[in-house]
Amino acid sequence: VDVIVTACTETIQAVSKATKSIPVVMATVGDPVGIGVVASLGRPGGNVTGLSLSATEISEKRMDLLKATLPKLARVAIVWNPANSSVVLKFKAADAAARAMGLKVQSLETRRLSDLEVNIPAAAREGAGAIFTEDEGVLLANRARLIDLATRFRLPVVSEFKEIVDAGGLWSYGPNIPAVHRRAATYVAKILKGAKPADLPVEQPTKFEFVVNLKSAKTLGLTIPQSVLVRADALIQ
Repeated sequence: VDVIVTACTETIQAVSKATKSIPVVMATVGDPVGIGVVASLGRPGGNVTGLSLSATEISEKRMDLLKATLPKLARVAIVWNPANSSVVLKFKAADAAARAMGLKVQSLETRRLSDLEVNIPAAAREGAGAIFTEDEGVLLANRARLIDLATRFRLPVVSEFKEIVDAGGLWSYGPNIPAVHRRAATYVAKILKGAKPADLPVEQPTKFEFVVNLKSAKTLGLTIPQSVLVRADALIQ
């Protein structure tokens, strides 16, 4: 093939190990420098380039938004997949941000659907006030079940990707994923016209969306502060 396009950490790591000659365009990868698939954002240096989601910074920002949304929050449960290298970095950033705010953190390692079935009830038993997701393939694939379980225990879910809010999460803050994938197509075009991946800087998102699901807030009996609502780019009613 002339170029490979892929998304998410596990696949980009697998592809980058499989070939050092075929150009690879990545999309929706949390931290390509941190997981070692490019040397730097400005100078990738190999056969891989594309887009980074700036995920660790987003995790810190989302924790700030969560505390603003639930000022009385004392304990947060973070759902994350330790098998995903980018998610590990995101979890560490979120964990540090939460502890800096004085929040107690409950780590919920989730590799598969069966883990969700155990972890969400455990969060409720331990007194968590919210579910903070570090989004990736496992959670996106099982988002309907995630929301169903969390709603049963009256736990709000905050996420990075709008897809989880569309399924019933409380809010999301992050880049528009379809737009990121469309942007990846421009890298393919450049490479097919002769550009080298090593010479194409890795891009980071320039627009982040804050989407609030007012319907979910009502279901959970939550009142979102006006100071938070005015920051929203979209409201789901």
